[in-house]
Amino acid sequence: MFIVGLTGGLATGKSTVLSIFRENGIAVIDADDIAKKVLEPGTIAWKEVKEYFGDEVISDDGKVDRLVLGNIVFNDKDKRMKLNAITHPRIQSAMMRMAFSYFFSGHRYIVMEVPLLFETGKMLRFMHKIITVVCDIDQQISRLCERNDFSEIVAMTRIKCQMPLEEKVAKSDFVIDNSGDISSTRQQTESIIRLLRRSKFTWYFRAIILISSLSFLFGIANIAYKFYCKK
Repeated sequence: MFIVGLTGGLATGKSTVLSIFRENGIAVIDADDIAKKVLEPGTIAWKEVKEYFGDEVISDDGKVDRLVLGNIVFNDKDKRMKLNAITHPRIQSAMMRMAFSYFFSGHRYIVMEVPLLFETGKMLRFMHKIITVVCDIDQQISRLCERNDFSEIVAMTRIKCQMPLEEKVAKSDFVIDNSGDISSTRQQTESIIRLLRRSKFTWYFRAIILISSLSFLFGIANIAYKFYCKK
């Protein structure tokens, strides 16, 4: 099994592309879904966020108010780094546990959505291929304003907090342009799926795992044999 990283900018359509992979029977891991679970009431991350940011980021139902928290961290680099330090290690650990689960379930490859894949760099070494989803900057702003009820200034400020799309594209193996309609996005995504299905890397990876496992078992058996021969 190998991992395909899916990234992009804010409101470029990563979730749309991820859903197309899912519809095609591909195992996917959604970082945003995991982030919500990591911050569920009572978790260690939830307690640390509440302690550091205060009760103002906790809504009446006890959950973290992500809109309020987002407004705080996107206007303060130090607080944004603190939030990342609290949540990112736990999110990454949960994602890798899911990846191992998919591996033992027999999946040839999985698609892992990591919005800050290049910005943090922590997950890059696990990625066999990387897909970046892009769209026109005006569309990003428009979608953010519509989705989160942001002003254009706020939307642009948040977009600028991330690595420019041009830099992400230069570091990627595939690019999906989500500026058009859903049929265009689907066509591009399914074209990549066909290429990934033809990849022989999964068999190479499985062979390495098999050989490593057999070598380990042989080593244990050899040690046991020598031990009993001495008795």
